[in-house]
Amino acid sequence: MTEPLLRVKDLQKHFSIKGGVFRREVDKVYAVDGVSFDLAAGETLGVVGESGCGKSTTGRCILRLIEPTAGEVWFEGKDVMSLGIRELTALRRDMQIIFQDPFASLNPRMTVGSIIGEALIIHKLTNSPQEYQDRIVELLETVGLSADHARRYPHEFSGGQRQRIGIARALAVSPKLIVCDEPVSALDVSIQAQVINLLEDLQEKFSLTYMFIAHDLSVVEHISDRVAVMYLGRIVEVASAQDLYTNPLHPYTEALLSAVPIPDPTLKRERIRLQGDVPSPIDPPPGCHFHTRCPIRQLPLCSTESPPLKEGPQGHWVSCHLRGG
Repeated sequence: MTEPLLRVKDLQKHFSIKGGVFRREVDKVYAVDGVSFDLAAGETLGVVGESGCGKSTTGRCILRLIEPTAGEVWFEGKDVMSLGIRELTALRRDMQIIFQDPFASLNPRMTVGSIIGEALIIHKLTNSPQEYQDRIVELLETVGLSADHARRYPHEFSGGQRQRIGIARALAVSPKLIVCDEPVSALDVSIQAQVINLLEDLQEKFSLTYMFIAHDLSVVEHISDRVAVMYLGRIVEVASAQDLYTNPLHPYTEALLSAVPIPDPTLKRERIRLQGDVPSPIDPPPGCHFHTRCPIRQLPLCSTESPPLKEGPQGHWVSCHLRGG
């Protein structure tokens, strides 16, 4: 088997909660609590789950935009966690991110041309002012914008256009991996399809690898090769998109899919309503994190032992004592 482009092993990120006069640590938020997965070159891995489950934090820890508490990240055989500032800056050419909010992620004081061209200057990717300008125009046209847009400012564009600018900025350094952090969640539904189609076209054209983070399961099904489902800082199921949507194994995945609307009004799907609220990541339940809401839980097994992520048929992984494996 070929070596994966990205390998994540037991990734953890705990945020300190400080209090008192001396601002000492009084507790922790277990945002990411032991995440492991592989990502092959040219593949799209969708990451889904409820808000606050650790999806975005996982993506940012992989890029070291946030420093992880523990765990390993390997990119093309390089240990990302051991890299110094200079080596990490060089690695940024291969690993980029598209942010969720297309307005907050763009500097309002800079023109679009300067925003896209900043990476070209940092990484010394052009040899003359004319080559620099030509490259900016090329990137704008690649994402469906025009050359004269380079002189404008972010506030002059719509949300969909601003997200295209963010995509052009990520493409400027010709990356191999792009972490798409909910790139369409802030856009109108009609614009979402355009951006998704653009990302698919760019992936085919430039042989890109995506980690696509979202909470809309319909969008993830459309763009992903494989899907990982997260709950309270842990991955509970990983499978091919087709297998996961037709044969979900984890009770949490079943509940998520039961809430997805079906376009055909003649078809009915039984809605699975989970009891209770999502536990706090400050004090996650012992054993299986999902057992407090699980309709098939078996006590005391589920409340005392944490289920490992086990591989089943056709590369279908599930973290459940009672399902799969």
